[in-house]
Amino acid sequence: MPPGGPLEVSVVTMQPQRVVLTTELPGRVTASLTAEVRPQVSGIIQNRLFTEGSDVKAGDVLYQIVPSSYQAAYDGARAALGKAEANLTPLKLKAERYKELVKSEAVSEQDCDDVSAAQKLAEAEIEAAKAAVETARINLDYTKVTAPISGRIGRSAVTNGALVTAGQPTPLSTIQQLDPVYVDITQSSNDMLRLRKELDSGLLSANEGQAKVTLLLDDGSTYAQPGTLKFTEAFVDQGTGSVTLRTSFPNPKLVLLPGMFVRTVLEEGVKEDGLLVPQRGVTRNPAGNAMVMAVGAEEMVEPRVIQVERTVGENWLVNGGLKAGDRVILEGLLKARPGTPVKAVPFVASPSPAADKSTKGNGNH
Repeated sequence: MPPGGPLEVSVVTMQPQRVVLTTELPGRVTASLTAEVRPQVSGIIQNRLFTEGSDVKAGDVLYQIVPSSYQAAYDGARAALGKAEANLTPLKLKAERYKELVKSEAVSEQDCDDVSAAQKLAEAEIEAAKAAVETARINLDYTKVTAPISGRIGRSAVTNGALVTAGQPTPLSTIQQLDPVYVDITQSSNDMLRLRKELDSGLLSANEGQAKVTLLLDDGSTYAQPGTLKFTEAFVDQGTGSVTLRTSFPNPKLVLLPGMFVRTVLEEGVKEDGLLVPQRGVTRNPAGNAMVMAVGAEEMVEPRVIQVERTVGENWLVNGGLKAGDRVILEGLLKARPGTPVKAVPFVASPSPAADKSTKGNGNH
């Protein structure tokens, strides 16, 4: 025994606690809606009616195609309809007279049938003329190229005077809805299977409601708005062996832009009785196994080989080798030899930010 009594060591007592487990995964930002603007009729661009990079609303006119030829086609279709309707009126009257005259045999039944057939033909020509008017009206409306969705519009691929064609492969511009945005992240199929086994076996319990997701930006800062997990792809990518998870984030200040690389912290589940041991108290033996020095019976130091699952902030999550009530030495380790008597006092941490109890993506160990 050292002079002056047993060596004093600082210990932390293992207490089960509720631990929210998360994993950190890479992701890319994508727009929640994307629409490519294309013309549906051919013609010359007369005016571009939007500012590149501005916000537009669904239905806003973006481009005006020279409408003169389409206006003429519409006027011609309406004139043809009027002519067809005018031709029908005398045929109707004639058919009515012939129906009366055929009763008194003043006209033959053949003549009456011919007039009736001419009336039906005129009625059909009116329907065809109405369809032609509607087609011409639609084409005339298409000379105003409108926004299919609301969102942020990009640069214009054409200028005034450019010739565009209906259904051309190159879009005139692209509109993206940026609030909310999606973040597509990838997770290995092995991790997904492990998580499902832990949930099914009861080692983890699922969080209530939708899983919460937080973002870490390129500069290391945390995005202010939390997101939610929307769905997981129903297939595994053969090339990477991973599955894609889609998350949704509000983006009112447009901080997140499509194509941006981010790190996502995804909640996996909750361990209701997790044991956390500070990393400073864990060492490795020559075999590479994690171990701690604990104060055991009769206040003697005893080594404990432990099984650690992952890091949780500044702690290790222990799944074997320790139990509730065990006292792990954090200070005095250099002098605390196995079998030596010690005086255990509670460890008092120096002022520092509270340890985050969320996993930083270190996976299994």
